[in-house]
Amino acid sequence: MQSVWMAIRPSPGGARLLAMQGAGETILKAKLLSNPSHPRALQTLLEGLALWQGHKVHAALCADESPRSSATSHYPDLFTDPADTLLYAVDWVPVTRARKRRRRNDSGGLGDFRDLRQLVLWEVLR
Repeated sequence: MQSVWMAIRPSPGGARLLAMQGAGETILKAKLLSNPSHPRALQTLLEGLALWQGHKVHAALCADESPRSSATSHYPDLFTDPADTLLYAVDWVPVTRARKRRRRNDSGGLGDFRDLRQLVLWEVLR
């Protein structure tokens, strides 16, 4: 059984998501609006991915500040509802200044996701 691992990186320019099955297969790569239109949008997305793939989703919310500050404004219900359910688990992962991605021209589609890919692989190997 291969778990689904997801990294979520909210920013003012938009939220980037990367989901991988096991240690090497990218199954979802997305760039969404920075603020979801519904307070339960993230939970519903995680539940839908778990149901689609048939495995629990282990998600890392990558934010500069604590989850009670910046992440709460983007995903208000995430830290009032349980962050570990039968379908998904969410952990806050602090992003250090050294790991922040460099700005690049996003003319190539969704842009560069190497930082999130590295984070997911690190979590899988832990």
